[in-house]
Amino acid sequence: MTAVVHSPPGSAEGLRATLRRLSAAQKGSAGAPAYSRFVNRPLGRLFAALAFQVGLTPNAVTAISAAFTVTGIALLALVPPSVPMGLAVAACLVLGYGLDAADGQLARLRGGGSPAGEWLDHMVDAAKASSLHLAVLVGLYRFTDLDPVWLLVPLGYCVVDAVTYFGTMLNEALRAQHGAPTRAQRTGQKVGIGRSLLTLPTDYGLLAVTFVLFGLPALFFPVYAVLFLAAAGFLALAAVKWFREMERLPR
Repeated sequence: MTAVVHSPPGSAEGLRATLRRLSAAQKGSAGAPAYSRFVNRPLGRLFAALAFQVGLTPNAVTAISAAFTVTGIALLALVPPSVPMGLAVAACLVLGYGLDAADGQLARLRGGGSPAGEWLDHMVDAAKASSLHLAVLVGLYRFTDLDPVWLLVPLGYCVVDAVTYFGTMLNEALRAQHGAPTRAQRTGQKVGIGRSLLTLPTDYGLLAVTFVLFGLPALFFPVYAVLFLAAAGFLALAAVKWFREMERLPR
Protein backbone atom coordinates (compact mmCIF):
# COMPACT_ATOMS: atom_id res chain seq x y z
CA MET A 1 0.00 0.00 0.00
CA THR A 2 1.04 3.65 -0.41
CA ALA A 3 3.08 4.84 2.55
CA VAL A 4 1.57 7.43 4.85
CA VAL A 5 3.87 10.19 6.01
CA HIS A 6 1.94 11.47 8.99
CA SER A 7 2.67 14.95 10.24
CA PRO A 8 0.29 17.03 12.33
CA PRO A 9 -1.35 20.04 10.64
CA GLY A 10 0.47 23.22 11.48
CA SER A 11 3.83 21.47 11.88
CA ALA A 12 6.75 23.88 11.91
CA GLU A 13 8.86 21.82 9.53
CA GLY A 14 10.22 23.64 6.50
CA LEU A 15 9.01 23.38 2.93
CA ARG A 16 12.06 21.40 1.83
CA ALA A 17 11.59 18.84 4.60
CA THR A 18 7.94 18.45 3.68
CA LEU A 19 8.86 17.90 0.03
CA ARG A 20 11.42 15.26 0.98
CA ARG A 21 8.89 13.32 3.04
CA LEU A 22 6.32 13.53 0.27
CA SER A 23 8.86 12.25 -2.25
CA ALA A 24 9.34 9.14 -0.11
CA ALA A 25 5.62 8.33 -0.16
CA GLN A 26 4.60 8.61 -3.78
CA LYS A 27 2.01 6.42 -5.44
CA GLY A 28 3.32 3.79 -7.83
CA SER A 29 4.01 5.01 -11.36
CA ALA A 30 2.56 1.90 -13.02
CA GLY A 31 0.64 2.93 -16.12
CA ALA A 32 1.10 6.67 -15.58
CA PRO A 33 1.55 8.67 -18.82
CA ALA A 34 4.62 10.87 -19.13
CA TYR A 35 3.09 14.27 -18.29
CA SER A 36 1.29 12.94 -15.23
CA ARG A 37 4.36 11.02 -14.11
CA PHE A 38 7.14 13.54 -14.69
CA VAL A 39 5.38 16.93 -14.56
CA ASN A 40 2.06 16.78 -12.76
CA ARG A 41 3.06 14.56 -9.86
CA PRO A 42 6.06 16.76 -8.88
CA LEU A 43 3.88 19.86 -9.35
CA GLY A 44 1.23 18.30 -7.13
CA ARG A 45 3.91 17.51 -4.55
CA LEU A 46 4.91 21.17 -4.45
CA PHE A 47 1.29 22.29 -4.13
CA ALA A 48 0.69 19.72 -1.37
CA ALA A 49 3.71 20.96 0.58
CA LEU A 50 2.60 24.59 0.22
CA ALA A 51 -0.95 23.70 1.25
CA PHE A 52 0.40 21.88 4.30
CA GLN A 53 2.47 24.89 5.29
CA VAL A 54 -0.59 27.19 5.28
CA GLY A 55 -2.89 24.64 6.94
CA LEU A 56 -5.26 23.78 4.10
CA THR A 57 -7.22 20.54 4.23
CA PRO A 58 -7.28 18.03 1.34
CA ASN A 59 -10.93 18.88 0.64
CA ALA A 60 -10.03 22.57 0.42
CA VAL A 61 -7.33 21.75 -2.14
CA THR A 62 -9.86 19.68 -4.10
CA ALA A 63 -12.24 22.66 -4.09
CA ILE A 64 -9.50 25.03 -5.33
CA SER A 65 -8.59 22.55 -8.03
CA ALA A 66 -12.24 22.36 -9.12
CA ALA A 67 -12.48 26.17 -9.18
CA PHE A 68 -9.53 26.48 -11.57
CA THR A 69 -10.85 23.69 -13.80
CA VAL A 70 -14.40 25.09 -13.90
CA THR A 71 -13.01 28.52 -14.80
CA GLY A 72 -11.07 27.07 -17.73
CA ILE A 73 -14.09 25.08 -18.92
CA ALA A 74 -16.37 28.11 -18.64
CA LEU A 75 -13.97 30.21 -20.72
CA LEU A 76 -14.11 27.62 -23.50
CA ALA A 77 -17.89 27.82 -23.72
CA LEU A 78 -18.45 31.53 -23.07
CA VAL A 79 -15.53 33.52 -24.48
CA PRO A 80 -14.55 33.86 -28.17
CA PRO A 81 -11.21 32.20 -28.97
CA SER A 82 -8.11 34.38 -28.81
CA VAL A 83 -4.48 33.82 -27.96
CA PRO A 84 -4.81 35.31 -24.42
CA MET A 85 -7.98 33.30 -23.86
CA GLY A 86 -6.25 30.06 -24.92
CA LEU A 87 -3.35 30.79 -22.58
CA ALA A 88 -5.79 31.46 -19.73
CA VAL A 89 -7.67 28.22 -20.38
CA ALA A 90 -4.47 26.17 -20.47
CA ALA A 91 -3.20 27.83 -17.28
CA CYS A 92 -6.46 27.11 -15.45
CA LEU A 93 -6.55 23.49 -16.56
CA VAL A 94 -2.87 22.86 -15.78
CA LEU A 95 -3.17 24.41 -12.31
CA GLY A 96 -6.39 22.51 -11.68
CA TYR A 97 -4.70 19.25 -12.64
CA GLY A 98 -1.67 19.97 -10.48
CA LEU A 99 -3.89 20.67 -7.48
CA ASP A 100 -5.83 17.49 -8.27
CA ALA A 101 -2.56 15.60 -7.72
CA ALA A 102 -1.94 17.55 -4.51
CA ASP A 103 -5.03 16.68 -2.47
CA GLY A 104 -4.17 12.99 -2.11
CA GLN A 105 -0.55 13.74 -1.31
CA LEU A 106 -1.65 16.26 1.31
CA ALA A 107 -4.00 13.67 2.82
CA ARG A 108 -1.12 11.20 3.17
CA LEU A 109 1.02 13.89 4.75
CA ARG A 110 -1.70 14.54 7.33
CA GLY A 111 -2.05 10.85 8.22
CA GLY A 112 -4.35 9.45 5.54
CA GLY A 113 -7.44 10.52 3.64
CA SER A 114 -11.10 9.86 4.32
CA PRO A 115 -13.71 8.03 2.19
CA ALA A 116 -15.60 11.32 1.86
CA GLY A 117 -12.49 13.07 0.56
CA GLU A 118 -11.81 10.32 -1.96
CA TRP A 119 -15.45 10.45 -3.07
CA LEU A 120 -15.25 14.21 -3.56
CA ASP A 121 -12.04 13.92 -5.57
CA HIS A 122 -13.48 11.27 -7.89
CA MET A 123 -16.75 13.16 -8.37
CA VAL A 124 -14.83 16.27 -9.46
CA ASP A 125 -12.72 14.16 -11.84
CA ALA A 126 -15.80 12.53 -13.32
CA ALA A 127 -17.45 15.90 -13.94
CA LYS A 128 -14.24 17.22 -15.52
CA ALA A 129 -13.87 14.23 -17.85
CA SER A 130 -17.15 15.01 -19.62
CA SER A 131 -17.72 18.74 -19.22
CA LEU A 132 -14.38 19.76 -20.75
CA HIS A 133 -15.24 18.26 -24.12
CA LEU A 134 -18.82 19.53 -24.02
CA ALA A 135 -17.40 23.03 -23.47
CA VAL A 136 -15.14 22.56 -26.50
CA LEU A 137 -18.21 21.52 -28.48
CA VAL A 138 -20.12 24.63 -27.40
CA GLY A 139 -17.20 26.96 -28.03
CA LEU A 140 -16.46 25.61 -31.50
CA TYR A 141 -20.15 25.79 -32.42
CA ARG A 142 -20.62 29.35 -31.15
CA PHE A 143 -17.42 31.03 -32.25
CA THR A 144 -16.01 29.19 -35.30
CA ASP A 145 -17.20 28.31 -38.79
CA LEU A 146 -16.11 24.68 -38.43
CA ASP A 147 -18.19 22.23 -40.45
CA PRO A 148 -20.84 20.89 -38.03
CA VAL A 149 -19.85 17.30 -38.77
CA TRP A 150 -16.52 17.90 -37.01
CA LEU A 151 -18.42 18.70 -33.83
CA LEU A 152 -18.81 14.95 -33.49
CA VAL A 153 -15.15 14.87 -32.42
CA PRO A 154 -15.63 16.58 -29.02
CA LEU A 155 -18.86 14.64 -28.58
CA GLY A 156 -17.03 11.37 -29.19
CA TYR A 157 -14.14 12.51 -26.97
CA CYS A 158 -16.65 13.11 -24.18
CA VAL A 159 -17.94 9.54 -24.47
CA VAL A 160 -14.44 8.04 -24.66
CA ASP A 161 -13.14 9.90 -21.60
CA ALA A 162 -16.26 9.15 -19.56
CA VAL A 163 -16.11 5.43 -20.37
CA THR A 164 -12.35 5.30 -19.74
CA TYR A 165 -12.75 6.95 -16.35
CA PHE A 166 -15.62 4.67 -15.37
CA GLY A 167 -13.72 1.58 -16.53
CA THR A 168 -10.63 2.58 -14.53
CA MET A 169 -12.67 3.07 -11.35
CA LEU A 170 -14.64 -0.13 -11.91
CA ASN A 171 -11.43 -2.12 -12.39
CA GLU A 172 -10.09 -0.87 -9.07
CA ALA A 173 -13.34 -1.66 -7.27
CA LEU A 174 -13.52 -5.19 -8.65
CA ARG A 175 -9.85 -5.90 -7.91
CA ALA A 176 -10.31 -4.77 -4.32
CA GLN A 177 -13.54 -6.75 -3.96
CA HIS A 178 -11.90 -9.97 -5.17
CA GLY A 179 -8.61 -9.60 -3.29
CA ALA A 180 -6.40 -8.66 -6.24
CA PRO A 181 -3.79 -5.86 -5.93
CA THR A 182 -5.09 -2.46 -7.03
CA ARG A 183 -2.99 0.12 -8.86
CA ALA A 184 -2.57 2.09 -5.62
CA GLN A 185 -1.04 -0.99 -3.96
CA ARG A 186 1.56 -1.62 -6.68
CA THR A 187 4.10 0.81 -5.22
CA GLY A 188 7.08 -1.46 -5.87
CA GLN A 189 6.38 -2.03 -9.55
CA LYS A 190 8.87 -0.33 -11.83
CA VAL A 191 7.68 0.95 -15.17
CA GLY A 192 10.02 2.08 -17.92
CA ILE A 193 9.94 5.51 -19.51
CA GLY A 194 8.97 3.95 -22.84
CA ARG A 195 5.52 2.99 -21.63
CA SER A 196 4.95 6.43 -20.13
CA LEU A 197 5.88 8.05 -23.44
CA LEU A 198 3.72 5.60 -25.38
CA THR A 199 0.63 6.56 -23.38
CA LEU A 200 1.42 10.30 -23.46
CA PRO A 201 -1.24 11.07 -26.14
CA THR A 202 -3.90 9.84 -23.70
CA ASP A 203 -2.64 12.06 -20.85
CA TYR A 204 -5.11 14.67 -19.55
CA GLY A 205 -2.14 16.92 -18.76
CA LEU A 206 -1.06 16.96 -22.40
CA LEU A 207 -4.63 17.74 -23.43
CA ALA A 208 -4.70 20.63 -20.96
CA VAL A 209 -1.50 22.09 -22.42
CA THR A 210 -2.84 21.92 -25.99
CA PHE A 211 -5.45 24.52 -25.12
CA VAL A 212 -2.75 27.18 -25.55
CA LEU A 213 -3.67 26.72 -29.22
CA PHE A 214 -7.40 27.24 -28.73
CA GLY A 215 -7.09 30.87 -29.81
CA LEU A 216 -6.00 29.53 -33.20
CA PRO A 217 -8.72 26.98 -34.03
CA ALA A 218 -7.08 25.98 -37.31
CA LEU A 219 -4.09 24.72 -35.30
CA PHE A 220 -5.95 23.52 -32.23
CA PHE A 221 -8.55 21.31 -33.85
CA PRO A 222 -6.20 18.94 -35.75
CA VAL A 223 -4.16 18.38 -32.58
CA TYR A 224 -7.34 17.86 -30.57
CA ALA A 225 -8.66 15.37 -33.16
CA VAL A 226 -5.40 13.37 -33.08
CA LEU A 227 -5.58 13.18 -29.28
CA PHE A 228 -9.17 11.98 -29.57
CA LEU A 229 -8.14 9.18 -31.94
CA ALA A 230 -5.33 8.21 -29.58
CA ALA A 231 -7.71 8.15 -26.61
CA ALA A 232 -10.27 6.09 -28.54
CA GLY A 233 -7.60 3.62 -29.65
CA PHE A 234 -6.28 3.30 -26.12
CA LEU A 235 -9.78 2.60 -24.78
CA ALA A 236 -10.39 -0.10 -27.40
CA LEU A 237 -7.13 -1.87 -26.54
CA ALA A 238 -7.47 -1.34 -22.80
CA ALA A 239 -11.03 -2.69 -22.74
CA VAL A 240 -9.81 -6.03 -24.11
CA LYS A 241 -6.98 -6.15 -21.56
CA TRP A 242 -9.28 -5.17 -18.69
CA PHE A 243 -11.86 -7.81 -19.61
CA ARG A 244 -9.19 -10.52 -19.61
CA GLU A 245 -7.97 -9.32 -16.22
CA MET A 246 -11.50 -9.48 -14.84
CA GLU A 247 -11.88 -13.00 -16.19
CA ARG A 248 -8.87 -14.07 -14.11
CA LEU A 249 -10.30 -12.73 -10.85
CA PRO A 250 -11.63 -15.41 -8.46
CA ARG A 251 -15.37 -15.91 -8.51
